[in-house]
Amino acid sequence: MSEHRANLTWTRGDNGFGYKEFSRDHRWDFPSNTQFLNASAAPKYLGSEDCVDPEEAYVAALASCHMLTFLAVASMSGYVVDSYQDSAVGRLSPNDNKKMVISRVSLSPVIKFSDEKTPDAGQLEQLHQKAHHECFLANSVKTEIVWQ
Repeated sequence: MSEHRANLTWTRGDNGFGYKEFSRDHRWDFPSNTQFLNASAAPKYLGSEDCVDPEEAYVAALASCHMLTFLAVASMSGYVVDSYQDSAVGRLSPNDNKKMVISRVSLSPVIKFSDEKTPDAGQLEQLHQKAHHECFLANSVKTEIVWQ
């Protein structure tokens, strides 16, 4: 077992606290290193455009977990991956209870393998399936995760 931590910091400052007044901007700090991210609500929900919003971070985390698990699975299967790029998209929509959720994340990985051993379409699909079933985050959420 392992623990993974993040610290959040928000202050009201001089702004009022009416719904449209208070700032959504805050900071994410990661105790494992000196990195931080400026975060906010999505602009549609009164956040700042120059900050990462939680929905973007969620999509990025799912895509990153899939990629890291895919790389491990590919390596253990004897493939050599030279590059992996993805343009992941999360869809926010109402669930059965009319609550807004990220209902689906679509991954669009473009993977380049070394010339030594390249999977065919069926083998590539198997690698993605295994990565999906082994991904810590995919196993932790209800969101549908698909790849093209």
